[in-house]
Amino acid sequence: MTTQNTSPLHVTVVLGSNRHGRFGPVVADWLLDRLRTREDLTADVLDVAETDLPTSMTRTPETAAALAAITPKLASADAFVVLTPEYNHSYPAALKNLIDWHHTEWQAKPVALVSYGGISGGLRATEHLRQVFAELHTVTVRDTVSFPNAAGAFDTEGTLKDPTGPNAAAKVMLDQLVWWGQALREAKERRPYGG
Repeated sequence: MTTQNTSPLHVTVVLGSNRHGRFGPVVADWLLDRLRTREDLTADVLDVAETDLPTSMTRTPETAAALAAITPKLASADAFVVLTPEYNHSYPAALKNLIDWHHTEWQAKPVALVSYGGISGGLRATEHLRQVFAELHTVTVRDTVSFPNAAGAFDTEGTLKDPTGPNAAAKVMLDQLVWWGQALREAKERRPYGG
């Protein structure tokens, strides 16, 4: 009989925008507050704005140094929450670049998606990300959190004007992330993933 690993899941929160004046840090602060209330999750942050990966996919000493700061955060994660805006009906190039520089670090792990944007709340970006993450052998959890017209949903201090809906959606999403994260962690402990 095997014993179940009950330690909290380690979640890496990926901030997917590097635009000047981006709104992502406001949404990330709200999300991190939700994560801190849970005993079944611990979190760290990987911000694409703080990475320096080239888009040419050429390995150089500079690239190796950038990867040395990024890859361990992805590799050590049991699960991910990817926070993305929607730019031109999809997600940012900097986020795709971060994803593409890695492969096994994503495999057999769950990914939850939080989005923000205009009227669609970033949902088109999340649907594109589902396709990309499926190719990388991840499991995207069904429920998401989205913020339509995000700047209007938060006050000038970065507090949600009406947190009821987003907080409830975050609980459902994070509960699913924990279920998948524990299930996949236990499965990998019994048998390594061979994707």
